[in-house]
Amino acid sequence: MAPPTPRLVVPVDLKKKPWEQTLPLHNRWHPEIPPVADVKVGEMFRIEMVDWTGGVIKDDDSATDVKFIDLSTVHYLSGPIRVLDKQGIPAKPGDLLAVQICNLGPLPGDEWGYTATFDRENGGGFLTDHFPCATKAIWYFEGIYAYSPHIPGVRFPGLTHPGIIGTAPSMELLNIWNEREREVEENGHKSLKLCEVLHSRPLANLPSTKGCHLGRIKQGTAEWEKIAVEAARTIPGRENGGNCDIKNLSRGSKIYLPVFIEGANLSTGDMHFSQGDGEVSFCGAIEMSGFLELKCEIIRGGMKEYLTPMGPTPLHVNPIFEIGPVEPRFSEWLVFEGISVDESGKQHFLDASVAYKRAVLNAIDYLSKFGYSKEQVYLLLSCCPCEGRISCIVDSPNAVATLAIPTAIFDQDIRPKTGKVPVGPRLVRKPDVLRCTYDGNLPTTKNPAASM
Repeated sequence: MAPPTPRLVVPVDLKKKPWEQTLPLHNRWHPEIPPVADVKVGEMFRIEMVDWTGGVIKDDDSATDVKFIDLSTVHYLSGPIRVLDKQGIPAKPGDLLAVQICNLGPLPGDEWGYTATFDRENGGGFLTDHFPCATKAIWYFEGIYAYSPHIPGVRFPGLTHPGIIGTAPSMELLNIWNEREREVEENGHKSLKLCEVLHSRPLANLPSTKGCHLGRIKQGTAEWEKIAVEAARTIPGRENGGNCDIKNLSRGSKIYLPVFIEGANLSTGDMHFSQGDGEVSFCGAIEMSGFLELKCEIIRGGMKEYLTPMGPTPLHVNPIFEIGPVEPRFSEWLVFEGISVDESGKQHFLDASVAYKRAVLNAIDYLSKFGYSKEQVYLLLSCCPCEGRISCIVDSPNAVATLAIPTAIFDQDIRPKTGKVPVGPRLVRKPDVLRCTYDGNLPTTKNPAASM
């Protein structure tokens, strides 16, 4: 007998706000956010998701929605989902939850997405000191392919994946997160030299009642007030998985997540049609609404058996992933290298972040010679299926990072050739991305030796 159609456990209505859904969504991590559904191991089930902003970003001709977005509300997640074994016994702390992605995609009738950069003083991004303005590009889907009227001359297949999938933290783990992230936010400007090169702020997003949604827990109640001041933001990836933005977690992938509370309380969201390694523009995948069809397995005692803590407690573990067999096939790549020397010429010691920043900047400047604006290339490198690598991390003082771009996504040959780069109206890529003005007074980083 054929297996049953996956059971829809979390539906969404795109005409409704996240908190108006039949099963209200949440945008924080906390062990006391109640589950909205139960699933059993071996059962195929379906989860629907809004885009990570809950529909704030629109398919229109303006980037003002990006510039003025309230980032205290992100990310909107579907769940939590309590996972039970075949006898109805929930997953226990110390277990390992194996989650297989069986199918996924955009929601029918909503086959579009967007890539953006935030204003430097409202979110920023990896290169916000170079690109302080809010920008936006809209993408439309043709089956597995994406194209954008704002970045013409480019078309590529998407490797669709959830940006966020994770289990709920225990109270002990939540306290660890909040303590260490508060230390970074309060003292990082004085102690972390990398802050001189990477300008995204804040350094950490601490718990806040502003914009907080806790699923079925009603705002204004004593329970909401207690949890909202403790609940962790969903911005970074952590021990529970979370916002890891691993582009290869597509069809056929399996994620082994540590279980910290009874039932595991699995949540997911932030669906991406496509993403480049690093998601460098921050709002940097092709963001969309979507669905996942999943199947779970509980490995009893799996945390101790398979995960080695890298820290002072048994909670300091990280998930394991199996990459699925379905990926776009490219045979030719143009690879850009970066080293840990910043734009001012200052040497950094084996700093892979500085090296990757240099690789991305090198790629942006190069591709802008082929008729693209640098803003177009920045968004493209954030969402196309490019491959980032730490190529060397031992040869002092320079780390080496590389960014490989599949040449087949372009409608022109972008490789270096004998003679000059072709010029002419045919190669000017218009229209440009949607953009707003930057109205702040923070200085923009300039590379005096780069092309304008």
